[in-house]
Amino acid sequence: MSRAIFIAVVVILAGRFGNHYDVVDAQTRSRNLPEFEVDKAWPKLPPNMKLGDASSFAIDAKDNVWLLHRPRTLKPGEPAAPPVVVFDASGAFVKAWGNEDAGAHWPEREHGIHVDAKGFVWITGNNCPTNGIAGLKPLNDDQILKLTGDGKVALRIGESNGSKGNADTRNVHRAADVWVHPPSNELYVADGYGNHRVIVFDAATGAFKRMWGAFGNKPLDDDHCEVVTLKSFPPGQGSPNFSIVHALRVANDGMIYVADRENRRVQAFTPNGTFVKQLVKTDTQFARNLALSNDPVQQFLYVGNGMEITIVDRRSLEIVGTIKVPGMIGGGHHIAVDSKGNLYIAGTAAGLQKLTFKGLAIPK
Repeated sequence: MSRAIFIAVVVILAGRFGNHYDVVDAQTRSRNLPEFEVDKAWPKLPPNMKLGDASSFAIDAKDNVWLLHRPRTLKPGEPAAPPVVVFDASGAFVKAWGNEDAGAHWPEREHGIHVDAKGFVWITGNNCPTNGIAGLKPLNDDQILKLTGDGKVALRIGESNGSKGNADTRNVHRAADVWVHPPSNELYVADGYGNHRVIVFDAATGAFKRMWGAFGNKPLDDDHCEVVTLKSFPPGQGSPNFSIVHALRVANDGMIYVADRENRRVQAFTPNGTFVKQLVKTDTQFARNLALSNDPVQQFLYVGNGMEITIVDRRSLEIVGTIKVPGMIGGGHHIAVDSKGNLYIAGTAAGLQKLTFKGLAIPK
């Protein structure tokens, strides 16, 4: 191929993907990558409060760290903290609240938390009536709660046991994660465990906007309580349907990244649901969760990968590094990044952890 033809091909591809994905040269793997170390002193919880399984983290505009945990995983009689616990940037306890204000609408099994740019707190749950977990009511968590910073209900999307499947535009079905995109004020939902789609609502009113499945296809119903861990994977691009849509992040430029956990892949979409590209890694427990690096262009996508966190170049969706530091609890259930670049891991039964960002360096 001549140099002129090669350049023309590159230009065409860049235009096709809206300049979000560039050709990655040989220097990519030797560039500076983020480094971390475990903060052993974080957090500082009051002695009269115990945490259950740590499910998810969110970061607000002041770098307060919001933890969603599962108090009902503690033994009876233990002094459980309310399900939402807030720490400041140093790890000091700020406040805690939970289901007393949301009442019957509070999820039976806490799963995802997000704090949007206006300070509203979004909560999802993933309980299934036949999951066999002791102490939980036989309900489907088919609702999303929007709450004030003090736990007062501002909006509710959906109803417990309300889902009618992937075509339902009023209810979710055991949604895993949410993210509000400030410029559009749209709520993107990783929906999730019972459904297999991304669904978008107006964050102010809860009105349905649009939805899509894997590759931008129409999402298909395949509802079951048990998590099906695949032993083998279809060749080529993989399954035409999402499995568990476990995490979702919307970048500053509007690109949407979805962790399709059991299919072990990350898919990228434009805001209208047009499929752009995917990264598949089936040899490890890849695509457990997602977070975006804090630099202005968000050059890195962090992806939970078993006991590690994989560093992915966001533009090319190529793996460029790994986060695995001494004392790390693993790749986590959900992860979050603050404005300083620090990384927070919610590891359910493995606990919770802060990884302090140490800067960028060329890998050794």
